[in-house]
Amino acid sequence: MRHGSIPGARGRVRPLTLLGDPLLHAPCKDVSDFGPELVTLVEDLFATMYAAQGVGLAANQVGEALRVFVYDCPDDEDVRHLGHVVNPRLVETDGVVLRGPEGCLSLPGLEAGTERYDHAVVEGFTMTGEPVRVHGTGFFARCLQHECDHLEGKVYADRVTGWRHRRLMRQVTRASWRR
Repeated sequence: MRHGSIPGARGRVRPLTLLGDPLLHAPCKDVSDFGPELVTLVEDLFATMYAAQGVGLAANQVGEALRVFVYDCPDDEDVRHLGHVVNPRLVETDGVVLRGPEGCLSLPGLEAGTERYDHAVVEGFTMTGEPVRVHGTGFFARCLQHECDHLEGKVYADRVTGWRHRRLMRQVTRASWRR
């Protein structure tokens, strides 16, 4: 973000990559160029996330196989967390494993009970190359783990097992966006 600007205000809304697109199932590449194209990508990610009413969005969800995600997500105490991480690494997950409803802008309208740790730490960089370390608890920890998964080529459906997975896959086949 340019200093003093509203995240996404200068970005353009990009089409979302939906489940089934090979891009969602391949690990993303590290960002090596911290130039104006990266700033544009981050602004576009925010604009797209807000337009779709999400709380997080990874670059491969808009067709870019790069290790970048944005977030504007509350934790369980309703504290707002707003930012982006370039070349993130999930360096800590601990605490209690909780199964909670999880959705994804690449599987619009669907959700399933997904197990995640209630504490997560992500390290990476800002779009200007400054080191950043992000701590998340509760719902925000879930968001951080979810977005890091995207950059490894995983979606939350890959973590759902048993009858929950079967039910989710039936819902995917019937979803209007699959036609």
